[in-house]
Amino acid sequence: MAAGYLEILRAQHAARLLVGTLVGRLPNATAAIAIVLFIRAEGGTYSLAGALAAVYGVANAVGQPVLGRLCDLYGQPRVQLPAAVLSALAMVAFALTGTELLALSYAAVAAAGLFTPPLEGGLRALWPSVLRKEEQVHTAYAMDAVAQEVMFTVGPLLVTLCVSLWSARAALVVLSVIGVLGALSVVVSPPSRAWRSAPREAHWLGALRSRGLLVLLAAFLFIGVALGSITVAAVSYADDHGGDVVYGWLMAGLGLGALLGGTVYGARQWVGPPERRLRGLVALLAVCYVPLTLLPGPVAMTALSALAGVFLAPAIACAFVLVDRHAPRGTVTEAFSWLVTTFTVGASVGTGVAGPVVEWGGALWGFAVPGVAGAVSLLVLLAAQGVLAVPARGGVVAASSENDPNRAAEPRFSSGDRA
Repeated sequence: MAAGYLEILRAQHAARLLVGTLVGRLPNATAAIAIVLFIRAEGGTYSLAGALAAVYGVANAVGQPVLGRLCDLYGQPRVQLPAAVLSALAMVAFALTGTELLALSYAAVAAAGLFTPPLEGGLRALWPSVLRKEEQVHTAYAMDAVAQEVMFTVGPLLVTLCVSLWSARAALVVLSVIGVLGALSVVVSPPSRAWRSAPREAHWLGALRSRGLLVLLAAFLFIGVALGSITVAAVSYADDHGGDVVYGWLMAGLGLGALLGGTVYGARQWVGPPERRLRGLVALLAVCYVPLTLLPGPVAMTALSALAGVFLAPAIACAFVLVDRHAPRGTVTEAFSWLVTTFTVGASVGTGVAGPVVEWGGALWGFAVPGVAGAVSLLVLLAAQGVLAVPARGGVVAASSENDPNRAAEPRFSSGDRA
């Protein structure tokens, strides 16, 4: 099972790019919990902490596609590194000034979120220039999705470790510095410096002019809603079954399920249209959300949480393949960044929707929200299956092959059924 992943990691620059991207994204992955812990340490309220974390999240959602488009236009090093430095400086300013001037606090976290470098989309744009076979690129997408689950599990642990060893202020500063170092490792690498997006057609919509991409964004908006609502419903369940420890186990189970599912999915080669496979994965994802409404004891509920996560990473990895195929020429980083933004916005919407639902009907109805959201995502894919079946001109693989001088003599990857 691990042979495919090891083959990718042995490719020149692959391990460096993956690790550098994950390290560079740590500030973003840990921002919400780090901000909350810092505000509480400063004596602020949970409302203030939540508001600041929300401002960071909204600014990040706005900044990712904008910076992604700039990467497509001007290259990665000229955008990623300055953005990482500006984001880190803004977060350090927030850590040093605290909450004495609230306007400055809001401005600082907004700038930190807005300038977060689009390393995630950038890595997916780089894979085709690093790997030599189309199936390796698709396996790399799956490995990328699995690595995300590891990062979002390890990241909060690093925050709490920094807080226990030093302080919440130090955690913000340390993670910001680490993030810059990770981004630096990526942008000075030969693949990042050499990468150029394919020539693009001037259009103010950029990647959003692709109908196939819009379908994917709509579907993953609701998958984000499902994931966000689970986090709120799990809090309500934990309050009645043992408190924070149980909540931690439920979230760990969800992450473990996604980790296992993504690992298995990426370990084999898939045949057939990826759009059909995505419909199947989203259908299974929606079905696996339903047993959460049974509300059994904590041990069984943790197992059900793991089941609910099994098809998440595979669905995301499959979506990466389709984003690759539907991104208009010259918009690959922007297209991947839009997927990140849409998923993040969906999770925020899910959190907002699940709160009132839980207050009205308890954890049972709270856990019904992800099932409904998953079903809506599937309906979007079913209604637009004709759109997804027709790839747009140029994608990550084609664009990268055109711009890599070392691969000029190689045939372009086919956009046929092999996925």
